Amino acid sequence: MKNGPLSGVKVIEFAGIGPGPFCGMLLSDMGADVLRIDRDEKKVSKHVIEGRGKRSIMLNLKDPDDIETCLDLIERADILQEGFRPGVMERLGLSPDECFKRNKALVYGRMTGWGQYGSLSQASGHDINYIALTGALHSIGRKNEKPVPPLNLVGDFGGGALYLAMGMIAALYEAKNSGEGQIVDCAMTDGSASLMTMFYGFSSSGIWKEKRGDNLLDSGAHFYDVYETKDKKYISIGSIEPQFYSLLLDKLEINNEAFLDQMNKGLWDELKGELIKKFKSKTRNEWSDIMEGTDICFAPVLSMSEAPSHPHNKERQTFIEKNGVVQPNVAPRFSKTPSKIQGPSPSNGEHNEEILKDWGVK
Repeated sequence: MKNGPLSGVKVIEFAGIGPGPFCGMLLSDMGADVLRIDRDEKKVSKHVIEGRGKRSIMLNLKDPDDIETCLDLIERADILQEGFRPGVMERLGLSPDECFKRNKALVYGRMTGWGQYGSLSQASGHDINYIALTGALHSIGRKNEKPVPPLNLVGDFGGGALYLAMGMIAALYEAKNSGEGQIVDCAMTDGSASLMTMFYGFSSSGIWKEKRGDNLLDSGAHFYDVYETKDKKYISIGSIEPQFYSLLLDKLEINNEAFLDQMNKGLWDELKGELIKKFKSKTRNEWSDIMEGTDICFAPVLSMSEAPSHPHNKERQTFIEKNGVVQPNVAPRFSKTPSKIQGPSPSNGEHNEEILKDWGVK
């Protein structure tokens, strides 16, 4: 039995890319027995971190016998998650209706970019497209520059994987009370729109403008931005609150009275120009010595190779080395039922016999 708050929960994950595997990783880290159904034989690299802790069974989903085996597994599962285009599971004979006939308490999670219905539901897409449709991509970028794709964090992982995990666990809680499962329709457009809730509130109140780089949190403000240092590295400043801003000015030894008018947007460009020159006068480490750990709201901008070695990250074990791969540790943290990385990423079909035996499928 795995440990963690989801210990004892059985999850079937249909193999895919991006947000689906990441969602399954989160459930595995929290102790769920995640069974990944793969369709072709291949050895998975240890660097595919999002497969960690899962077991793999290989099934031919075009073979009626393997579909029956799949339904036998579904009959014993708590959660099913799939990331195909709408209609694919139905054509395979694994529709929600067919699965509920075998397991009425099943939580059936569906991950797509556009959702199970709507005029775009059958179109291809990627994170960049989903967040483009919701106002998120338009809002990210610097003044007079084009929008900047924020990796695929907002659509795939934030609006997709995290919302699917939250939705399926909520549905599992309800199913334990009612005895009946349900479908969780997780669209990355829905999730990324939801992540923009605060900004739509700002916009409706008139305090947020659609021009990029002209607002409080989008690099418009001189006190909330990234600055280059003398050694061509970067630091981040987020001194929004008056007391934090006052400390920033103190540590920078700034006496210009114009800086006291913090929220005067008409001065922001001018004041930012002064800070650009100021921060280029010292190295990143020198600014860290002056500001890190204070209430300025400061942090050095670290690369992925640097982040695991930062003292704070080391103290909290935010990163961990497993199977020769440095990777982010489990999150969030539980006091009574701690999560952990349950094992390495499996190769496709690695656990066929083991899974059928453990799950009681002949």
